[in-house]
Amino acid sequence: MPIRLVLEKRVEDVPKWMPAATSIGSVIVAFIISGIILWIIGAQPIKVFRFFYEATFGSWAVISDTLVKATPLILVGLACTVAFTMKLWNIGAEGQFYLGAFFASLVVLVPLVPLDSPKIVVIGAMIFMGLVGGAIWGFIPGALKAYFNINEIITTLMLNYIAILWNNFWIFDQWSEGGFQMTPSFEKSAWLPRLTDYARQFPALSGFTLHLGFVIALVATVIVWWILRRSKWGYEVKLTGDNKEAARYAGINIKRNIILVMMFSGALAGLAGTIEVSGVVHRLQERISPGYGFTGIIIAWLAKLNPFAVVLVSILFGALLVAGREIQPSGLAALIQGIVLFMVISSEVLLRYNIRFERRKRRPEEVQAA
Repeated sequence: MPIRLVLEKRVEDVPKWMPAATSIGSVIVAFIISGIILWIIGAQPIKVFRFFYEATFGSWAVISDTLVKATPLILVGLACTVAFTMKLWNIGAEGQFYLGAFFASLVVLVPLVPLDSPKIVVIGAMIFMGLVGGAIWGFIPGALKAYFNINEIITTLMLNYIAILWNNFWIFDQWSEGGFQMTPSFEKSAWLPRLTDYARQFPALSGFTLHLGFVIALVATVIVWWILRRSKWGYEVKLTGDNKEAARYAGINIKRNIILVMMFSGALAGLAGTIEVSGVVHRLQERISPGYGFTGIIIAWLAKLNPFAVVLVSILFGALLVAGREIQPSGLAALIQGIVLFMVISSEVLLRYNIRFERRKRRPEEVQAA
């Protein structure tokens, strides 16, 4: 070819606007590619995407459903963001989500507090236990990484299966309701308040499923942002992720921070599990997560590890989950999600390399032949 593509590794800092631009561009290109695929199979892309919008953002009621789906995604996205900032690849948010749900359910199913206690006491205990459960499941791979340098990708991934099967043992054997794949429904004191609960006083709120968990997720976003961007410990985490040797030279306790970061990450994912059992399903059941923990990995990367961007990206992926129930073929939402992931990974090339086209020099034999 007379022109060739040249990739040169960047030596200068990436412009501040570029990470956000590549993320937005990745989503746009993903939808364009999805539209082309729809057109090839005989569908009408414009009509499908219009229905997609109406099913997820077309009214306040469906916006409420979208935000409900986005709530656990915000928390697992934050969990992955915390770990990835230190270059710890926590692939175990799914298992930490399940352990958080399990520990929160103990409050009601054992019970750990009297169920006739005020709602704030029961829900407060569930939140605390969910944080503890997720933190414990993050501590295990964190300690193995810190003291034995065992690859956290393998340990966190394997712990996902243990957590899911552990939950299933209790759901199917100990707490099964009539042999079904779920526990008895929680007492009302363990339900997070929803907007629809106030429909008697405010009829306009009837049918709105949004619950207090969304507010908790927003508060967690501000906390994570402050810790990572404004606190001394957040600086230590970022410095360790950027240059471990420089952090060690500066006297930072890397082993301690590895454990703390994994525990913090796990606690956030565990909180997501707590909010799901308390705010949505009101019981512990099999397959409580449709892959929230794994989707959180995509969200963190697409948000470029920015906590506030995690909220926006989570709403997009929450919309994909809601649309998946309405749009046919049913796999379309998963298709778009997969293409988004591929485009996000591909866009990293733009951040790491300068791309230019140059005219290829002709070899002597080509000149003679001409």
